[in-house]
Amino acid sequence: MDIYMQSAIEEAKKGLAEGGIPIGSLLVHKGIILERGHNRRVQKGSSILHGEMDALENAGRQSAQVYRESVLYTTLSPCSMCSGAILLYGIPRVVIGENSTFMGDEELLRSRGVHVDVLQDQECVAMMRAYIKEKPALWNEDIGV
Repeated sequence: MDIYMQSAIEEAKKGLAEGGIPIGSLLVHKGIILERGHNRRVQKGSSILHGEMDALENAGRQSAQVYRESVLYTTLSPCSMCSGAILLYGIPRVVIGENSTFMGDEELLRSRGVHVDVLQDQECVAMMRAYIKEKPALWNEDIGV
């Protein structure tokens, strides 16, 4: 498995262990992990700390050039909010662990020139299926249902 996706999965597991939603993300620049993040909406009482947003927040301010040379890894297909941040900062590539439990705005990303890779990683799928089954109300809150 891709070492970066494995690190994103570790972030997702960290979020789950903290009582949150198991979604992890990394921002990688030229093969170096700039920062990691995981969904911390529950832990922080936040309306926006999805895994991707947490990784971007943890990375702090970066130059436009850094974003244009980076890859965002996420265990789950990015929602509209996270896709918007990807587009805003010009991140050219997103690697997604899976999109079978939730389909985010991948087509919007593709339509704007972002290269999107979906791995359909079975560990990511199993982790989300188990979580959705165990905590459907919290999951629906996270995706705005």
